[in-house]
Amino acid sequence: MARGQGDSLPASVVWSPELLKYKHSQDHPMSPHRLALTMSLATSLGVLDGVEILAPGEATEQDLLRIHAIRYVDAVKSASTMEPGEHSGLPHGLGTADNPTFPHMHEASAAIAGSTLTAAREVASGRMKRAISVAGGMHHAMRNAAAGFCVYNDCAIAIHWLLEQGLKKIAYVDVDVHHGDGVQAAFYDDPRVMTVSLHQHPATLWPMTGWSSEIGDGASEGTVVNLPLLPGTTDSQWMRGFHAIVPGALRAFEPEIIVLQGGCDSHREDMIADLSLTVDGHRASYREVRALADELCDGKIIAVGGGGYELTRVVPRSWTHLIATMLDRDVPTDTEIPTQWRDLAAEVAPPSKVPTTMGDGGDTSFSRWELGPGAAVAMADDRSMARLDQAILDTRRAAFPPLGLDPDDPRD
Repeated sequence: MARGQGDSLPASVVWSPELLKYKHSQDHPMSPHRLALTMSLATSLGVLDGVEILAPGEATEQDLLRIHAIRYVDAVKSASTMEPGEHSGLPHGLGTADNPTFPHMHEASAAIAGSTLTAAREVASGRMKRAISVAGGMHHAMRNAAAGFCVYNDCAIAIHWLLEQGLKKIAYVDVDVHHGDGVQAAFYDDPRVMTVSLHQHPATLWPMTGWSSEIGDGASEGTVVNLPLLPGTTDSQWMRGFHAIVPGALRAFEPEIIVLQGGCDSHREDMIADLSLTVDGHRASYREVRALADELCDGKIIAVGGGGYELTRVVPRSWTHLIATMLDRDVPTDTEIPTQWRDLAAEVAPPSKVPTTMGDGGDTSFSRWELGPGAAVAMADDRSMARLDQAILDTRRAAFPPLGLDPDDPRD
């Protein structure tokens, strides 16, 4: 059982079954079952007891045009009336295997953008310290194209709206296994937005961007931070990388709010990528971002979902932890999953794919990154750690100097 369920709530959750209408096809990896099972698990564990559930509404055309070109929005509207599936020759990345058309695609995509905008309004107004929209996180959509299962970039739209409200510094932290390319592209030359992405190395995974050398343009140099991680990266290695990069960068930037994209496709059982995190690692990552928000910006976080394609064993547990973390109702990883939810999950997947507890027994302990002769000897004994530490150093030496940080000093 989650702790603190009788306490005052610092956050609200944006949700409606209408968000389940974002469904590219019957066999597409981004199945709405991910969301339905997440909300069901959070409910069955009592995480949502007494929580205000907000309707998402729908992003207006004016909202969408904050980030997307009018010709693209019009193309999405037109494709929404077509027969579902792949269509050769459609413009703007629509009708592909990744982004097949489906009925009412525009409306379903605008609802997801609306859900993240609603979360942003909650936090910007001061009514809530945090807000969560697990349906959001469509970080690959570009100004003029759909990409990577994403039609409208709700993350970028919400950030643009926050800037219009007068916020001067917004940090976007992306822990999805895929590089947060669409959000980075939207704000690559905007020094008011820091984008931080920890993802599988672009030489080994789509979208083949997110190199350490990508640091922003002009006045925004240093506000784009990328840590590419090689296949097989574990919880402990991921946490070492996170602590070597993210706290220093965010402390130097001093954000007023953090937007967290909590994609969980870095899990060792996800079928689309090759990192080796566990649900325990995801939980730890969300808690670390929460701690940084508490330290730097009065706890203000807008949290969204993102990628994650193992429908029963991974996404529901990881995103229940995401919701619980944002609500300060942390669920211990040894918590048993209620039988009622397991029976529900068994309707979607074989019994062997239905978890019994809220963790995988992952090891999230880690040794902190450092330089020096002793560190070099330690790295030589572990090639995977040596490669990780080289990636850390590459990122620090690229992004840290423009932030006024010493890339070789582990205290920064």
